[in-house]
Amino acid sequence: MAKKTVRDLDVNGKVVLVRVDFNVPMQEGKITDDKRIVAALDTITYLIENNAKVVLFSHLGKIKSEEDKAKNDLAPVAEHLAALLGQKVAFSTETRGEALEAAVAALEEREVLLVQNTRYEDLDGKKESSNDPELGKYWASLGDVFVNDAFGTTHRAHASNVGISANLESAVGFLVEKELKFLGEAVDQPVRPLVAILGGAKVSDKIKVIESLLTKADKVIIGGGMAYTFLKAQGKEVGNSLLELDRVELAKQLLEEAGDKLVLPVDVVVADAFSNDANTQTVSVDNIPTEWEGLDCGPESIKLFSEVLKDAKTVIWNGPMGVFELEKFAHGTNGVAETLSNLTDAITIVGGGDSAAAVSQLGYEDKFTHISTGGGASLNYLEGVVLPGVEAIDEK
Repeated sequence: MAKKTVRDLDVNGKVVLVRVDFNVPMQEGKITDDKRIVAALDTITYLIENNAKVVLFSHLGKIKSEEDKAKNDLAPVAEHLAALLGQKVAFSTETRGEALEAAVAALEEREVLLVQNTRYEDLDGKKESSNDPELGKYWASLGDVFVNDAFGTTHRAHASNVGISANLESAVGFLVEKELKFLGEAVDQPVRPLVAILGGAKVSDKIKVIESLLTKADKVIIGGGMAYTFLKAQGKEVGNSLLELDRVELAKQLLEEAGDKLVLPVDVVVADAFSNDANTQTVSVDNIPTEWEGLDCGPESIKLFSEVLKDAKTVIWNGPMGVFELEKFAHGTNGVAETLSNLTDAITIVGGGDSAAAVSQLGYEDKFTHISTGGGASLNYLEGVVLPGVEAIDEK
């Protein structure tokens, strides 16, 4: 069933509450990466152009102390958003009460107000994160309609998304609409062959994703730290590499069920320490030294993965192939990114989180069809899990 989008709402002259994801990295009060803010601009600009009074809600970090509140103040985000929009953005230092209500009431058409970090409400009983019904109802009372454009939080039922949706006519914004289109079509109506690439540290983090994609994809490439649990399941020794012993039997079962659909590394870069200055060597997965740990896939693995990918028409990538944060162990991730960037006739989707960070760090952002803004949300979607923040939105 299709959800309402912001286009389906009458926003002219209305107070439109918008859940955005401005959970941006900051250092000493300065934003170091504004991609999530930029991603929300289409929806915000549309509302301004259609004479809405725009009230934005977002979280920033986790709030467990007064120190966290000071560190995760959204005021710098309001300033940055104003520069991006080319107009003033009002800022409410309060998340509830007379000052916030007065700030909303003072809005004229085409004006924007950003409300202080919604997770300030978590300092006293996790009211935001637990979807406190009274808080959701209160926030909803401030507006006329609600738009959820924070894909990165749609896998959570919070007061600022599900709670507000329960009390107002609601729709998704352009960013959420785009995310659902690309991820949905890739998983449920893919142009084949569909190849999934899964990396990252732990099998336990992605069991459901692997199981789900094995039923849908033509090939599933496994890399990163989680590969060593699968290699162990094949009877190979993995040295000091990351290993989940309690998941080896599950990996063995998945290998048996998948047959040749599951593709593992054939060589790895091992190191004698977890450091960019470590001694390294490239070895076959059959010859990993006892005291060394695998931190990247090797050149033969990259060739193998590239061969699997060369005829792909849809590719979903979630998780790096190695410890890409350390330059010495970024070759596998870089190799996959380069291979995907050269696929001229394929839909290529990066599923948020560390893989999106890797693509950005390695300079391949403009080479992909879609880079998801939500790591956890995209993983849940790939698992086939219902996203509460989307489920709560009105149907068309």
